[in-house]
Amino acid sequence: MTGILSLITYAPLVGVAAILLLRLLRGPEDVRAANAAKWIALVATLATLALSVLLVVQFNPNDAGFQFVEDAPWFASLHYRMGVDGISVLFVLLTAFLMPLCIAASWQSIEKRIPEYMIAFLLLETLVTGVFCALDLVLFYVFFEFGLVPMFLIIGIWGGQRRVYAAFKFFLYTLLGSVLMLAAILAMIGISGTSSIPELMTYHFAPQVQTWLWLAFFASFAVKMPMWPVHTWLPDAHVEAPTAGSVILAGILLKMGGYGFMRFSLPMFPAASHQFTPLIFALSVIAIVYTSLVAFRQTDIKKLIAYSSVAHMGFVTMGIFSGNVQGEQGALYQMLSHGVISGALFLCVGVVYDRMHTREIAFYGGLVSRMPWYAAVFMLFTMGNVGLPGTSGFVGEILTMAGAYGASTWTAIIAATGVILSAVYALSLYRRVVFGELVNPKLAAITDLDWREVAIFAPLIASTLVLGVYPNFVFNLTQTSVDHLVAVYRAAAGG
Repeated sequence: MTGILSLITYAPLVGVAAILLLRLLRGPEDVRAANAAKWIALVATLATLALSVLLVVQFNPNDAGFQFVEDAPWFASLHYRMGVDGISVLFVLLTAFLMPLCIAASWQSIEKRIPEYMIAFLLLETLVTGVFCALDLVLFYVFFEFGLVPMFLIIGIWGGQRRVYAAFKFFLYTLLGSVLMLAAILAMIGISGTSSIPELMTYHFAPQVQTWLWLAFFASFAVKMPMWPVHTWLPDAHVEAPTAGSVILAGILLKMGGYGFMRFSLPMFPAASHQFTPLIFALSVIAIVYTSLVAFRQTDIKKLIAYSSVAHMGFVTMGIFSGNVQGEQGALYQMLSHGVISGALFLCVGVVYDRMHTREIAFYGGLVSRMPWYAAVFMLFTMGNVGLPGTSGFVGEILTMAGAYGASTWTAIIAATGVILSAVYALSLYRRVVFGELVNPKLAAITDLDWREVAIFAPLIASTLVLGVYPNFVFNLTQTSVDHLVAVYRAAAGG
């Protein structure tokens, strides 16, 4: 099915064109045009989801190479190359899965500049999908870098009181790292004579060159994940972003860093990756332990979940650089699971914020007496975040720790304390918000989930449980590509 990747990537732009045309015909202040923009965005994202499901169905899990490849001359000696393998195909599906939920979650909460808001999300979907499909370094960089713009606007225009500060902090942090990556990309093209990612994955850079290239890519991917200590932009961005913006930020944008490590750092710079593995392990365990302790001290629900995301990404980097199949599979699974669970947790915060317009933990308490269905949903995703067996969170964490144990026993032991710490801050949050007496009189009239919110949470609940009890749904698609990645990395890294 040649061309399906471009179809998936650019399908949201059809929605953008339709919204722009409608806005032009009816004017920027027309209420009916604003309502129509919501439906256009929802239909466009659902169509993209349907195409992504078709892509996964047609994907051959026994082929370790890139599939559905598109290759056409672009400009100069550069080519427009697209393709997916077992490492990237499920990220395309995850992006398409979360986007319509974000549109539905914004249905009532966004009240100003609705057409522009929907356009920003549709553009973001195109750019993020392009990151996971690009097989050319320059094309990858274009998608990777321009993806900052819609998220910058989403935070800066539709965010909270400190939205401008948070938006610029997000933009400057990620832009600085990306500039170093651009320099490395130009150097790689100059040395190898190609910008093709598949060709570069088999190209042997000199060890000393690998070191500098690895550091340049690390600067970008470490900020994007984010890793400690370049994580400070994330809590501010989450707190100020609208609910749907936080879902995409945690669910998809953070995964671009982990994907970059697996796509570029390990196969292209294996000697440098092996050399810097102790550094990655150290930063990972610091992130797991330190940010878990910081999360426990938060008074804002969103900020607590944001620090939790940094801790969970520590498990991902630990698994990626373990250099074995368990670690790589665990990292992939953890990223996919975290995309679902963290997105659901931010949606849970959005439910009470839309009603009470505050995220302060102390404001709440006793919600179970007024919102029993909400309490049940919130509990499921809290347990998934903790890594309870039977949820998708358990599979990723246990595999990353098993992979790390095979590479460094002490790293796995210290990281295991993060599981205990995550239970402490997550269950403490749940107890303070949901259980106890309902003493705040302002909560007396709060209402439970409505039909729209139930429809949003239903696929997230199903995904968390299905991936928790049947992880082979993911492993069957990723196994061949992960085995190939580990074999290439070990052969090139000398072990």
